[in-house]
Amino acid sequence: MNDKKALEIVNKIFKNVFNTTCNYQLDEILEKYAFDVKLPKQVNDSTTNEVTWADSINSGRFITNKNMEKIDKTKGWMIKRKEIKSLEDLIGIWKKINFTTTERVYDSINVSKSDTIYRCENIYRSTDCSGSKNMIFCDSCGNSEFLLASKRSGTCNFSIRCDDSKDCSNSYNVICSNKVSNSLFIQDCSDLYECIFCSHISSKRFCIANMQFEKEEYYEIKKKIIEWILSS
Repeated sequence: MNDKKALEIVNKIFKNVFNTTCNYQLDEILEKYAFDVKLPKQVNDSTTNEVTWADSINSGRFITNKNMEKIDKTKGWMIKRKEIKSLEDLIGIWKKINFTTTERVYDSINVSKSDTIYRCENIYRSTDCSGSKNMIFCDSCGNSEFLLASKRSGTCNFSIRCDDSKDCSNSYNVICSNKVSNSLFIQDCSDLYECIFCSHISSKRFCIANMQFEKEEYYEIKKKIIEWILSS
């Protein structure tokens, strides 16, 4: 997964959510849409100094999963027994062999700048995702496709900033909701289609701020709101 492929995926998501292409670069997308998403951070492998990506950076000592496995297969991780005169001696020995493993990617393909990824494909700068495809700047999402800047969501697709939600699609800024599609700015809702700025309602269509609108009037307002989102 490279930057070009990541932008292609972002463009497909934008087309489904906003019916337009994305004119931002990846760093702008990160700042505008994923500013509060917990993402892997760039660090250096302590054994080779190569750039790598880690979910946790507390230890300050890192090794890529690939390099960890390489050592395991060649010389192994066991060391000769040494004389220990104090707890400080023991901790010093431990520090020499204790690294935080980075870029932990399992049963996945085409993954870049990510950590703790399971059974995924086409993943960019994401963490703790499983069974998913085409994810950009995502945290803790599963069984989903084409998500951007989303967190803790499952079985969702073609959405941006989808948080703590399930079975959502073609939507933007959906929080703690279920079965929401083609909607913008939704919180604590279920079974919504084409709704905007709605909270705590279910089984509605063409609502804005929990008010019912006619279909034609709704789409006129939605167009203006999308223009505002993309220009703000």
